[in-house]
Amino acid sequence: MAEFLENPSSSSGMSSDNVTGLILALSSSIFIGASFIVKKKGLKKAGSVGVRAGVGGYTYLYEPLWWAGMITMIVGEVANFAAYAFAPAILVTPLGALSIIVSAVLAHIILKEKLHIFGILGCVLCVVGSTTIVLHAPKERDIESVKEVWSLATEPAFLLYAALVVSATLVLIFHFVPYYGPTHIMVYIGVCSLMGSLSVMSCKALGIALKLTFSGMNQLIYPQTWAFALVVITCVITQMNYLNKALDTFNTAVVSPIYYVMFTSLTILASVIMFKDWDRQNPSQIVTEMCGFVTILSGTFLLHKTKDLGDSSSSVINIFAGLSPSFSSRNSKHSSENGCMAEEIPLRCQDSFP
Repeated sequence: MAEFLENPSSSSGMSSDNVTGLILALSSSIFIGASFIVKKKGLKKAGSVGVRAGVGGYTYLYEPLWWAGMITMIVGEVANFAAYAFAPAILVTPLGALSIIVSAVLAHIILKEKLHIFGILGCVLCVVGSTTIVLHAPKERDIESVKEVWSLATEPAFLLYAALVVSATLVLIFHFVPYYGPTHIMVYIGVCSLMGSLSVMSCKALGIALKLTFSGMNQLIYPQTWAFALVVITCVITQMNYLNKALDTFNTAVVSPIYYVMFTSLTILASVIMFKDWDRQNPSQIVTEMCGFVTILSGTFLLHKTKDLGDSSSSVINIFAGLSPSFSSRNSKHSSENGCMAEEIPLRCQDSFP
C-alpha cells in the first residue's frame, strides 16, 4: 500500500508530494470545519452575557472560545495554502467541500443541530466524490524554480485566460454591480469566483517558491516571487470584499453552494490551462475526476438544501415539492391543513416540526 501511494513512477499511484498535499488538504478541512463550531459556541456564550454579534455587539472579542475558533481557522487556512505547494489544484480545491461535512457532523453532535437524512446522504456523496478525485488526481509537476512557474503563467493560453478573467471582473464591478449587485446573486459571486481562480494560481506559485526556499534554494531573490505575492494580495482582498457583500445581501444557504461550484470550476479550469494537469492523464482519468467533482457538487447541494429541515415527513414533502410541481399540487391540501403552503414549510412552519 505504501509503495502504491509513494512510488511516483506508478501509473496509478500517488506521488509523495500528492500524499503530502492530500494530508494538508484534509487537515485544512478538519480545522476549518471545526472552527465554525468553536466560533459559534463562543458567539453563543458571549451573547448570553452581552450584546449579540448579530445586532452589532462585540462581546465575542472578549470570549477565549471565539478566539480559539479563529486560531483554528487560521491554522486550517495555512494548511490549505501549504497543500497547493505540494499537490495540483484539481486535487486540493474540491476537497474544501469536506469542511462542510466536518461542520455538519460537529454541529449535530455538539450544537445539537439536527442533521437530516438527506444531509447524511450529502456527506456520503462528498466523501465518495473526494475519494474518486484523490485516486485519479494527476501527479504534481516537478518545478525547480519560481521562474518555471512564471514561464507557465506567461504562456499565451494562460495570459488569454487571465485577460478574460480581469476583463470580465472589471465589467461586473463597474457595469453590473452598481445596478444589479443587490438583486442578482451571480454578480457578486461572479467577481469572487473569477478573482478566486487567479488567487489560487498565485497562491500555488507563492507556495512553491516558499517550499523551495525552505529546502535551501532561495526564491525570495527573484522579482517573480514578489509579483505573485502582489497578485495574491490584490485578488484575495477583492474576493473577500465581494464575498462579504454576497453573504450580507443573500441567504448563506444559497451563496455557499453557488460560490463553491463556480469557484472550484474556474480554479480547476485555470489549473488545467496554467499547469497543464490533464496533459499527464488519459481520457478515462479525466472523465473519472469530473464524475467525482459532480458527485461532490451533488452532496454539497443536498447538505445546503436540507440544512434547516427537521427529520419529519413534512421535510421530505418540502424537498420533493420544490423539485416537482405535480407533487406539490397533490400535497397542497395536506399543507393547507397545517396552516401553510408546502413551499413555505421550512420558512414559516418551523413550529410544526417535532
